[in-house]
Amino acid sequence: MELFSMEFLSALLSIVIIDLVLAGDNAIVIGLAARNLPKHQQKKAVVWGTVGAVVIRALATLFVVWLLKVPGLLLVGGILLVWIAYKLLVEEKGHDVEAGGSLWEAIRTIIIADALMGLDNVLAVAGAAHGSFLLVILGLLISVPIMVWGSTLILKWIERFPIIITIGAGVLAWTASKMIVDEPFLDQYFANPIVKYGFELLVVAGVIIAGTMKKARENKREANAANG
Repeated sequence: MELFSMEFLSALLSIVIIDLVLAGDNAIVIGLAARNLPKHQQKKAVVWGTVGAVVIRALATLFVVWLLKVPGLLLVGGILLVWIAYKLLVEEKGHDVEAGGSLWEAIRTIIIADALMGLDNVLAVAGAAHGSFLLVILGLLISVPIMVWGSTLILKWIERFPIIITIGAGVLAWTASKMIVDEPFLDQYFANPIVKYGFELLVVAGVIIAGTMKKARENKREANAANG
């Protein structure tokens, strides 16, 4: 992938959108973990907790990029990412995180919580990077300020413009479909560009339609229950 080519820039844009949609939620965890600390320690907990989380995420993402080169794992990763995209549309995320009583407890909580919650982000960024370690590093550099400073802003945007979640799910589904069509042993099935791009479009449309319909049914059920 050539530096600053159209393919490079579109992959970078995908990573930015993925980070906006998925990393913003992790920022809330950071805030919750540090909430019981004295004011002068909260900033330290956020900074060092984020540093630890980012180091682990960097290693995990680079490992996944390498792992996706193993035959068959692009297909598995793509299928997993389709499921993650669908869940993004239909699930309400909770933030039941225990606040740390000391600085080190808060830092440990941030690192562990981010590692557990960041699995979807790691897989999505690794898939969108198409094997480019440079794109992985750029993606992480973008996600750090989002995690540290962007939580409130991201949540406000999402509450005001719910379409952001739908766009994010669409980008995840598109990344998933590209991982599947890039699987070497499936080359023969996607040699025809019409089949290849048709499949990508079908995956994106399928995820958005299925997720939107499921969410609408849930909202209707909740409204009926509220009305007695």
